[in-house]
Amino acid sequence: MKSHLPSILLLFSLQFLFPQEIELELVSNGFDDPVVIRNAFDDRLFVVEQGGTIQIIQENGIVNTTPFLDISSQISGGGERGLLGLAFHPNYTENGYFFVNYTNSSGDTVISRFTTNETNPDLADLDSENIILTIDQPFTNHNGGDLAFGPDGYLYIATGDGGSGGDPGDRAQDLNELLGKVLRLDIDNGNPYSIPADNPFVGNSNALDEIWAIGLRNPWRFSFDSETGDLWIADVGQNEIEEINNVSSLTPEINYGWRCYEGTSEYNTTGECPNNSEDLTFPIAEYTHTDSGLFKCSITGGYIHRGSEQTGLNGWYFFADYCSGEIGILIEEDGVWNITFTEPFSGNGWSSFGEDFNGELYIAGKQSGAIYKIIDASLSVDENQLKNLKFFPNPVQNKLNIVFENQTNYISEVRVFNLFGKPIVKTQVSNTTFVEISTEELPSGFYLAEVILNDGSKISKKLIKK
Repeated sequence: MKSHLPSILLLFSLQFLFPQEIELELVSNGFDDPVVIRNAFDDRLFVVEQGGTIQIIQENGIVNTTPFLDISSQISGGGERGLLGLAFHPNYTENGYFFVNYTNSSGDTVISRFTTNETNPDLADLDSENIILTIDQPFTNHNGGDLAFGPDGYLYIATGDGGSGGDPGDRAQDLNELLGKVLRLDIDNGNPYSIPADNPFVGNSNALDEIWAIGLRNPWRFSFDSETGDLWIADVGQNEIEEINNVSSLTPEINYGWRCYEGTSEYNTTGECPNNSEDLTFPIAEYTHTDSGLFKCSITGGYIHRGSEQTGLNGWYFFADYCSGEIGILIEEDGVWNITFTEPFSGNGWSSFGEDFNGELYIAGKQSGAIYKIIDASLSVDENQLKNLKFFPNPVQNKLNIVFENQTNYISEVRVFNLFGKPIVKTQVSNTTFVEISTEELPSGFYLAEVILNDGSKISKKLIKK
């Protein structure tokens, strides 16, 4: 399945139409409430299902029949609860450690470490759970749930404000609460962890040492820019405003403003709000629930694209809205951040983005149960070129024939990639109209065949190996 997404003008700058298009390419479907996509420094993708399981998509696009992890019996599910986060230790290939964030049978947040099975890298050791941290949850919603390792090697955890509406306990501003915060832990020292010495509230008797930043409502997905290390946080709004926050990951003691402000608008300045709004860090971008005419309700944060394949998308921050089905693109131009939304993809319920080992981006549909890869549509060629190219047989078993029926252009190179962008086959030819590729050694699954013409243009087609 491939869908073209013509970009639509939106938000801060309303003077121009952003011309870029992206495509979504189906990687796999059939998942139950997927909410996280991660890689473990190899060609696999790990998909977290909210009900308590983690599935593996292999590099050929096939999903393992046995889950990597199944803790469905020990979580509380439904609504915003469940298995909500996954992070692999920076030295995962050596120690096999990975960390999850879930709500237990009492509805409280648990951060746990598991170890991968020593003899089977596609299975976790269920008996290896080591609980790192438990946080009481006063309500069933606003659990946050994301966690990731920063460029400094510490584990960052994003927590919601504890739920209900309007943060009735003023927990996001309370330095004696772990809710509504970004936490920062050293999980390589201490038992079960230690506090980094440069955490901003170390030594403050009126604050908890784990806190790195405060003032978040329900941060639904954060990420680190793999090139700059910057921290990007998407925070779900209360009534009207969805926000995107961006700071250097090394900037401590940030106050993102909730419940004092929703985005850049004053919300409730009673309680623990700072006297001066200049002490707050406001979002670099925001949108309302009625921008562009489509009803929006809940932001899903993503990543700055830094992939090695879709290089035309590099430097763009991708996010989405759960209700409208739109994918958002945030781009900095001349010091101004501008948001563009795609056309809506109804019925998906975008819940998460993820990166593969090559930095390419993926998006998960909670409602559709599908995982898509984000593709730069500008790499495509016109329909006439596409009609001139013949792939057969497809599905293929041993040999793939490629014929280009054109009087002016010729085939100069053929590449075959797996669905994660890893080149599997590369064949250079000398301006021919016919190429035969051996596929006998390829495992069964889905691939992308790319034909490069002598004028430099490219044509790509989905390839199925039987």
